[in-house]
Amino acid sequence: MNIEVTKPAYQWFKDEFSLEGNEYMRIFVRYGGCGSFQQGFSLGITKEEPKDAAIEVDVEGNIFFIEKEDMWYFDNQGLKIKFSRNKEEIEFVNA
Repeated sequence: MNIEVTKPAYQWFKDEFSLEGNEYMRIFVRYGGCGSFQQGFSLGITKEEPKDAAIEVDVEGNIFFIEKEDMWYFDNQGLKIKFSRNKEEIEFVNA
């Protein structure tokens, strides 16, 4: 499994979360919503340091990660985070 953050999506994170470097962005599973991987669940984002990261990726000095407890959601598929210009928001898709 891997995490890919596109350049437009990363710019969105920088703007929305005021990322300056050496910061952590957690991608986590939450109940409800409309997700791409498991019905009845979706993904959330928060700025916090990892406790038990299963996977992480460094994007321009900022770390995007998923905790081990949330890995079940992805069913061994990769995650791509991209920015939708039409919706003006980020999207999570299978990679």
